Amino acid sequence: MSNIIIISGSPSSVSRASTIAEYIGELLNKNGHKTQHLKVRDLPSEDLLHANFNSPSIIEAVNSVVNADAVVVVSPVYKASYTGVLKTFFDLLPEKALSKKPILPILNGGTTAHLLALEYALKPLFSVLGATEILNGVFIGDSQVKYSEAGVVFEDIEIENRLQSNVNELVQIINKLSIASLN
Repeated sequence: MSNIIIISGSPSSVSRASTIAEYIGELLNKNGHKTQHLKVRDLPSEDLLHANFNSPSIIEAVNSVVNADAVVVVSPVYKASYTGVLKTFFDLLPEKALSKKPILPILNGGTTAHLLALEYALKPLFSVLGATEILNGVFIGDSQVKYSEAGVVFEDIEIENRLQSNVNELVQIINKLSIASLN
């Protein structure tokens, strides 16, 4: 059983990103993996903004990422990139925090004009943090998914299938890494 951290970068308490993250967690749990959902918005804002590396909450969150076997990042797109609160958190991670971890990026946004944010915003960030196994990821348009506190409903079956396919790919990679580490 692998330990997977799902990081949602939405500043809102109820959001598409958070409900998509919960959905991904359910898929991973069904595959026998342990998940932790880190909502960056729940970290102390003052500690994030002042880069308080000594904050117990920040230390715990950073250690969760460093100790994870895989990372899923889910964020809305604002102003053609991932959210500022997510960037602020990633700025607190050690230089090679994502080394040897498969990374699955998921973005949601108002229009497909934001689709390239996966390639030009998230993937370079992950590379700087040492990631070498970055999955293609999924961009989900706001019209393709409805959400509430009860969960997510996909309006577009193709998006749901792509998301499930990417999660399955992540599971296969994690399983291969687990087998390789036993040998």
